[in-house]
Amino acid sequence: MITENDFTAIMNKSIQGLLKDALYISLKSPSMALFIKDTIAAQKKAAGIRSKNEEEGLHVPAFMIASITHRCNLRCKGCYAQAQHRRQDSELDISRMKNMVREAKDLGISIILLAGGEPLVRKNDIMEIARENRDVIFPTFTNGLLLNDSVIAELKGVKNLIPVVSIEGNEEDTDARRGDGVHQHSREIFRRLKDNDIFYGTSITVTHENFDTVTDESFVKELLAEGCKLFFFVEYVPVKEETDTWAITEEQREKLSQKMTDFRENLSGLFIAFPGDEKYFGGCIASGRGFIHVSPEGNIEPCPFAPFSDSNIKDKSLKGALQSDFLRKIRENHDLLVEGQGGCALWEKRNIVERFLL
Repeated sequence: MITENDFTAIMNKSIQGLLKDALYISLKSPSMALFIKDTIAAQKKAAGIRSKNEEEGLHVPAFMIASITHRCNLRCKGCYAQAQHRRQDSELDISRMKNMVREAKDLGISIILLAGGEPLVRKNDIMEIARENRDVIFPTFTNGLLLNDSVIAELKGVKNLIPVVSIEGNEEDTDARRGDGVHQHSREIFRRLKDNDIFYGTSITVTHENFDTVTDESFVKELLAEGCKLFFFVEYVPVKEETDTWAITEEQREKLSQKMTDFRENLSGLFIAFPGDEKYFGGCIASGRGFIHVSPEGNIEPCPFAPFSDSNIKDKSLKGALQSDFLRKIRENHDLLVEGQGGCALWEKRNIVERFLL
């Protein structure tokens, strides 16, 4: 069993390794390489803060996922954000978002992934926050439709805000789930990002149906040629019963793990599998173990796929929320929450998770 102290050391080492790989693949872009060198130093400082907190009995995750809005300009089939039917209170305003980022940085959280909905509906807010916190990395998961020339021009001066454009594979796969014309638009956005020397990535939802396409080396090489440097392979989590068949099989999950190893060894990109890479960390890294999720309303949740909470940063500090009984119970019962066929143990076994709230 990996202790939280051991886990912190493993996570810190993993982040440093990822950034060194990022530096290597960015050497052809002097400005980006310089930015990543500065980022490595900032991440090392943040790792030191997390380690000190660990020694004092406070476990702080390296990552935060902040879903900053429910609003979206698409209605993708099988979208977990739409399917959960959350009660939608007011979104965190920019003042509270800034305070959240400051608290996170002070605790040693150095990478904040921005999601939604479509986070770029709050483009002005996130640009302002990214400019004020250049030692924090903000990968921003977007459908790309709002990445016009004006936004791309801004991104050239805000290198710590990294666009991660979602696609589903080929044109047929993407348009079937996201809508006609979305795939072609995404590939045009890739071209514009490359032409403007923007470090960008893609997020690929891996399903039973598109598995062979998105894990084929020729597909990945095509994206690399278009300038994509960061790849998130996210296993589909069935949040509606009628989408159960979309989840990948155990055989495909094992194959995906091997594909990630092959890509990392043979291709010049950064490859992250979720939750597949959790095996390296001894299982699920949610609930503050490796990351925490903040909902648009400010609820501190174990994971985007597990919309349960006993804390909100509107009335509690982030430090206090990380010490919540709810999150502690999940971490202490880690052995009960083993991933099955659904891609997310917390969602698949949500009856157990909900009991921890009582």
